[in-house]
Amino acid sequence: MAYRSKIAWIFLLGFALDLVNMFVATIAYPDIARELQASVSQLAWISNAYLIGLTLIIPLSVWLAAAMGERRLIAVSLLLFAVASMLVGQAGSIEALIGWRLLQGVGGGLLIPVGQAMAYRHFPAAERSQLTARVMSVALLVPALSPALGGLIVDSVSWRWIFYANLPLALMTLLLAMLWIKPDTPSAIRPKLELGSLFKHANNPMLRIAMLIYLFVPGVFIGVSLIAILYLHRLGYDATRTGALMLPWALASALAIYLGKKLFNRWGPKPLLLVGMLVQCGGILLLNTAEPALIICAYALMGLGSSLCSSTAQTLAFVDIRAEHMGHASALWNINRQLSFCLGAAALSALLSAFDSFTITFTMAAALTLLPLFAVLRLDTSRVRTLLHPACEPH
Repeated sequence: MAYRSKIAWIFLLGFALDLVNMFVATIAYPDIARELQASVSQLAWISNAYLIGLTLIIPLSVWLAAAMGERRLIAVSLLLFAVASMLVGQAGSIEALIGWRLLQGVGGGLLIPVGQAMAYRHFPAAERSQLTARVMSVALLVPALSPALGGLIVDSVSWRWIFYANLPLALMTLLLAMLWIKPDTPSAIRPKLELGSLFKHANNPMLRIAMLIYLFVPGVFIGVSLIAILYLHRLGYDATRTGALMLPWALASALAIYLGKKLFNRWGPKPLLLVGMLVQCGGILLLNTAEPALIICAYALMGLGSSLCSSTAQTLAFVDIRAEHMGHASALWNINRQLSFCLGAAALSALLSAFDSFTITFTMAAALTLLPLFAVLRLDTSRVRTLLHPACEPH
């Protein structure tokens, strides 16, 4: 196996660990509440604590990678994640569980940006869309499968085992990291430990537009998906029927990931982003109907549009980043990704509370999806063509 493929596998396994722990815990909330006498607000902090730990540590990842070396930092983060997972499973109170979830997030927050930077650094610009397709496939499959698998574990054994189940995957990834990643030494010249050295890399126009897209397309979709659960409940949908709507979403997302992989180098990012925004906008507007067939179409369109934009944006974000700046760009990208999920849910919840109308909320969400439109239209794709097809440029 090529060295870059080994690096990619380690990153993807770590990314899967992160996603599992973002989505699987919610299925255990009723059992956790009963055993630990937790309130609804305390249950919400099971996920919030993980996300806070994940987000707060990301800005330090570049400095720590330079101080410790990437191989050692990945090993430490995986070990920390594994220990924290065991402690979460052993928690005797909801307060202890929330605290250990915060530590678990710190482990994941160190792993993801460093692993991502290493992976994209080892793939040339023309092949990064292939790596993005693998990343997006994991991002599609894990959220789709985690709740079902978590429910099976909770019903068969205990809610504690959804956290213990992290241990084999974390330790296997740790073993592969020690076997596959070439030893590196800490950098003699370390970046300044300040946010300014991180955020100055947002001056890259492609990274900036990619982050804007993620904020207003996948971010808005996360908010819409949460509001839609309340909307569908009002229409009389039970949990099983609501959950089944993720099937057309997943199938359409898989198609979008395939198209992004095949068409990015051929067409460039602009048409893919424009089509993705328009398709998601149309899907959100379709939610205003109560017709079951149209709601199924709405979820399919949202899956196609959101995933087409997110896969294209992820490739665009790193296509023009030099190897020495990849760590900063990866950290910045992951901070924006976490904020996108949080802000999308918060903004649409606030809109629903303010207007008390699903129709107005969905209409405004569709409009938010189109906000990056003018930035995308102004995107200079000549630099992208040069990076993807250097042999075609005149000498």
